[in-house]
Amino acid sequence: MSTIKSISILGATGSVGASTVDLVRRNPDRFAIKALTANSNVNALAALAREFSAEVAVIADETLYSDLKEALAGTAVTALCGTEGLIAAAEVSCDLVMAAIVGAAGLRPTLAAVRQGKTIALANKECLVCAGELFMQEAEKSGARILPVDSEHNAIYQVFDFERATTVEKIILTASGGPFWQKRTDCLKNVTPAEAVAHPNWDMGQKISVDSATMMNKGLEVIEAFHLFPVQKDQIEVVIHPQSVIHSMVQYNDGSVLAQLGSPDMRTPIAYALAWPDRIDAPVPSLSLPELAQLTFAEPDLEKFECLKLAMDALHEGGSAPLALNAANEVAVEAFLKEKIGFMDISSVVKATLDKIDMKAPHSLSNVFEQDQEARLIAQNLLTQLAA
Repeated sequence: MSTIKSISILGATGSVGASTVDLVRRNPDRFAIKALTANSNVNALAALAREFSAEVAVIADETLYSDLKEALAGTAVTALCGTEGLIAAAEVSCDLVMAAIVGAAGLRPTLAAVRQGKTIALANKECLVCAGELFMQEAEKSGARILPVDSEHNAIYQVFDFERATTVEKIILTASGGPFWQKRTDCLKNVTPAEAVAHPNWDMGQKISVDSATMMNKGLEVIEAFHLFPVQKDQIEVVIHPQSVIHSMVQYNDGSVLAQLGSPDMRTPIAYALAWPDRIDAPVPSLSLPELAQLTFAEPDLEKFECLKLAMDALHEGGSAPLALNAANEVAVEAFLKEKIGFMDISSVVKATLDKIDMKAPHSLSNVFEQDQEARLIAQNLLTQLAA
C-alpha cells in the first residue's frame, strides 16, 4: 500500500494554497497532488498542474477556460471551469482536500468534498460562518473529518480532548489585536487602507488584514469555533496577545490551561493538517522563549472594536445573523479599501445591516446564497446613503 497521501488544493494560487504547494514541493515522498483550482491566475495554475502532473485543473472564471486549455495543451491534465468544475475538483478521488478558496465561492465545492466523507483541511471561513449548521450536519452524516487550518482553531484542535469534552471549561482564542489595539478610538476615524493592512505579525491579504484591524476576523473565528468544537456559545473567550506566539488555549475544569505555541507562520497549521495524524518538518523559524522575554495579554475593548462585539452578538442571535454579518462586512471592507467609507464606518454598515435583516435560519445551501445576496444588497444601499 502506498504511503503517499494524495491531495486536492482548492484555491491553489492564494496565500494558503501557495503555502500548501510549498510544503508539498518539500515533501515529494509524502504527497501527490490530484487536483488544483484557481480563481483567475491561469498561468500560475497551469504551471502548477504541469509541475505536479495533476489530473484536473480548474479555473473558476469561465471566460479564461480557453486560456487554461491552451496552457495545458499536450498534457494529460483535464481542464475545467466554473462552479461545476470546482465541484468536480472537490470530488476527485484523494485522501485530503485543502479547502482554501476565499469567500462564498468555496461553499459548494467544499460541501461536495464533505458529502463524500473526505478529510478536509478547512481554511474557508464562510463554510462555518455562513452555513455552519448545514456544513457540520453533512460532515456528521458522511463521516468527513474536518481539520481546521486557521492558526487559532488548529491550535485548539491540537490541545482539545474530544473524548472528554465535558471537562473543557472554555476555549480561549488569542488575537494579535492588529495594528490599532493600543490606539485611542478617536484616532481611528482617519485610518487609511494602507495603515489598516499593515499587520504587525502576519503576512495576509488585504481583506483579512482589515478584518484583523477591526477585530472582525476574531469575531468570525468565535463563530467558527462554536461549530468546530463541542462547546456552548458562552464557553468561547477572546484575549489580546500581541506577540501572536500562543495561538489559542483550552482551559479545563481542573484548572489546567493547555496552549499551542509557535512562530506566526501559517505553514505550521497547514503542515499539521496535511500530515495528520503524523507531523512533518515545516520551514518555519524555531520558537525561542528566552528571546521573546515576555508574553502579554489584555482584554479586547468591545466599544473600540465594535465588529468583535457584533460578531459575538450574531453568534448568540443565531439564525441568519452570522451570515448577514459576514456579507455586510465584505461589502463594507471592499468600500473601505476603495476609500469610499471610513474605517469606523465598517462596523456601522454591519450593525445597520443586522438591524434590517430577517433572522430566520437558512434551511438549504441555496437559501444561504439567497440570504447572503439579500444582506449584501442591504449593505450596498446603506453605502449609497452614506455617500449621499
